[in-house]
Amino acid sequence: MRLPFSLPAVFCLVLLAVTIATPSSSAQDIFVTPVPNAPFSGVVDVERSRVQRDGSIVNFKTIRDIGRDSRGRIHNESRALVSASSTEAPPLLRIHLYDPQTRISTYLNPPARIFWTETVSHPPSTVPPTVRYGSPTGDGLPQNEFTKEEHLGIHELEGLPVHGIRESQIIPDEQSGTGKEIVVADEYWYSEDLRINLMIRHSDPRTGTVTMTVTQVTRTEPDSAFFEIPDGYKPARSGPGTNQ
Repeated sequence: MRLPFSLPAVFCLVLLAVTIATPSSSAQDIFVTPVPNAPFSGVVDVERSRVQRDGSIVNFKTIRDIGRDSRGRIHNESRALVSASSTEAPPLLRIHLYDPQTRISTYLNPPARIFWTETVSHPPSTVPPTVRYGSPTGDGLPQNEFTKEEHLGIHELEGLPVHGIRESQIIPDEQSGTGKEIVVADEYWYSEDLRINLMIRHSDPRTGTVTMTVTQVTRTEPDSAFFEIPDGYKPARSGPGTNQ
């Protein structure tokens, strides 16, 4: 997402917090595909561990609501990571709405109660970026002595059949930075019914682990307000006399 440089400073703070709360780029996010006629809503449970410089491990968690209606409109939240022992609700940082019919993405900043929109020139894909891992006929990554791809079979999550794939990459000792060979693993569980990954797991001994699981799946039509700008939000100003 490209933001105007003149947006209020609070946007930069929120964007920084989202970056901190987002897992390593080597682990794909739960991508809600804008497909029609497959409405659902759910909650993404995120568990993350981080390896500190001294070798200790710190555990975090967060949750966020996601959903899609019969028109293919999507709702996706970003919340801050909190300590795994916290009993407080993770702060809501941002909400992304997308309408495939208008190709308009709307970004809500709940702390500031402001929003901005942009028209997408290249609509998002209707399949997750990692669908090749979740499909038995996917091409996967080229196999070599440092990569291994395993089909984990069909299991059930949230009452839906999902197909699992685990991809392991061997990092030689001279490149791992740890003085020994390590294995970085990514696991994807894809639901053909919903056309999204229902679970993603990333593990790297150098940095930690991330697990994202879609729970509380309801396959009914979400309230239309879930995909609209709430009352009380104002357009963000991107420049003198201009609203973005």
